[in-house]
Amino acid sequence: MNTFTHKKQQLYLVLSGIFIVNALLAEIIGVKIFSLLPLLGRDDNLTAGVLIWPVVFVTTDIINEYFGKAGVLRVSYLTMALILFAFGVIYLTTKLPPAAFWLDVNKTDNLGRPFNIDFAYQSIFRQGLGIITGSIVAFAVGQVLDATIFAALRKATGGRYVWLRATGSTLVSQLVDSFVVLYVAFYVFGNWSLQQVLSVANTNYWYKFAAAILLTPVLYLAHFLIDRYLGPEETSELQEEATANVSV
Repeated sequence: MNTFTHKKQQLYLVLSGIFIVNALLAEIIGVKIFSLLPLLGRDDNLTAGVLIWPVVFVTTDIINEYFGKAGVLRVSYLTMALILFAFGVIYLTTKLPPAAFWLDVNKTDNLGRPFNIDFAYQSIFRQGLGIITGSIVAFAVGQVLDATIFAALRKATGGRYVWLRATGSTLVSQLVDSFVVLYVAFYVFGNWSLQQVLSVANTNYWYKFAAAILLTPVLYLAHFLIDRYLGPEETSELQEEATANVSV
């Protein structure tokens, strides 16, 4: 195996690892809804999962830049399979009978109030089952849109304007993702009103919009570091391959 092939494989492995772990974490912590600006008395609510989604879509754009649409979809499909596996295991653990001593030592909270830790465990993780359904649908649609729009913009601009294809693909794909995931997870499978879904989805989207803009320098820094790691000629070769595979 030559040095370039090894570096290319290592790069794809690292980027895929970052993509997968952040996507999986976002799904797990997405059951928590928090208020973004409680001190201002505003109703700006977000799912905790959106905090690390910017890492996912920046990584998506980097993978697309060097490995094309096929590279993005390959890791996206793998991620969906792993998320399903993770939540399948989590669901099975909610069915396990709790140990009596575990319930006993955790029967009150820090203030002495009655507390059922097994009920809390099931409430948190089974809530995630609705989210996983919505997320898989939204994730699949969003990633295909992101990869397709990114590739189309790269082709249209002749490989220039990294910020345009990265930001443009993210803004469109996340518009779909933000609304679909919450609608399926909390309206179809949950107990939210449609108004609550639209309110949180709207805030989620504008957070992702701002993050996409603010993370543009990070995208250029990643390009700089990867180009130095691969070398100028090898970088050009890899990007040409990614562009050539745009129709995959």
